[in-house]
Amino acid sequence: MDFDISIGAGASAVVEYMLDNFSPTLDAIADGIGLFADGIKDALLGLPSWALIALVSLFALWRIGWKFALVAGVALLLIVGMGLWKETVETLALVIAATAIAIVIGIPLGIAMARSAVLAAVTRPLLDLMQTMPAFVYLIPAAMFFGLGAVPGTIATVIFSMPPVVRLTALGLTQVNREFVEAGLAFGCTDRQLLFKVQFPLALPSIMAGVNQTIMLGLSMVVIASMIGAGGLGNTVLTGIQRLDVGLGFEGGLAVVILAIILDRLTQSLSRPAAFPLPYWALRRSRSAPEIASLKTAPAKTGA
Repeated sequence: MDFDISIGAGASAVVEYMLDNFSPTLDAIADGIGLFADGIKDALLGLPSWALIALVSLFALWRIGWKFALVAGVALLLIVGMGLWKETVETLALVIAATAIAIVIGIPLGIAMARSAVLAAVTRPLLDLMQTMPAFVYLIPAAMFFGLGAVPGTIATVIFSMPPVVRLTALGLTQVNREFVEAGLAFGCTDRQLLFKVQFPLALPSIMAGVNQTIMLGLSMVVIASMIGAGGLGNTVLTGIQRLDVGLGFEGGLAVVILAIILDRLTQSLSRPAAFPLPYWALRRSRSAPEIASLKTAPAKTGA
């Protein structure tokens, strides 16, 4: 039996149709993402290296503790010493932009999946496709639609890294204990109040795990996205491969690892209390609402 199913020809036809009929829309999307990504990059590059390192170290000190803050500061100084600070900031800007877009799209989609079994059944196969498709494949339509540079790299990174935040948002919301939901309904919560004041806070650890995985997948796309001009540390690694320069490739890879570890630990820390709570938070936590209520209702002591 000899037959031919030309799925590739159909995919090419769809891409050509979109290029012919949606060029203004694609250009507008590219301009918007370009402004967003360039704004983040310019803001980060506008800071001196020591200032950004100090900010990261202080944030790490607040959220995790002095040991990790010291490690993060020394690791970032190592990147400066290797002469890869500009490339690291470019990579960080791309990951921040891609993660922000993935969160803006992914969390609402995860909420909708948790509320609609039909939408979940339709969306899950698409997420499987997005997550299992070889990352190189995303570069072809991204380059055709948006040319070369940081914009197609950002879009390819968004597509590749978005599934975890969608899945884990839906999972976290569906696993909220039914008793809490019923308690919220019993106290007269509206749907919006139930979502944002009951379900969302309880699902936050799962959602933050999804954000964490999205960031890690975004960093894994760094080298691949450099093939279409995304720049950053991926370009350093790619140059090392092209020149067979082991040292250059190792330095670029080490900088990616350092950035990944810092982002991983910082995002994980957002789902748990800070190592050093702010004074205002400490004041609020110093006495709970039940304790205050018990003080108000306790009978006054009288002398003998």
